Amino acid sequence: GLLIRVEDFATDEILTQMGIESPFDLMGLYHGLSLDRKSVADVVQQPDMVFLYRRPILDYWSEGEETLGQLVTHVLVHEIGHHFGFSDDDMEDIEAGAMT
Repeated sequence: GLLIRVEDFATDEILTQMGIESPFDLMGLYHGLSLDRKSVADVVQQPDMVFLYRRPILDYWSEGEETLGQLVTHVLVHEIGHHFGFSDDDMEDIEAGAMT
């Protein structure tokens, strides 16, 4: 039950809520309630979603040394980690395993 969407940029509303000035500063976002905080009795209002923001990802990739696949993996693993309720340390370990 996790949708992955690709959008050009985050909406102005999302950027404002997160205090982000440039739409190029957000490459991905998890929207939903993490699995560790859900109950089987919860009424689902909308599906959990991971957003990948295409233009910021491409911009970051064009200026860096990572391959596009490595960068997308990094962003996707990080956002899916939020879905499962993983800490940043947990996600770094998962990402390190995915990159090898």
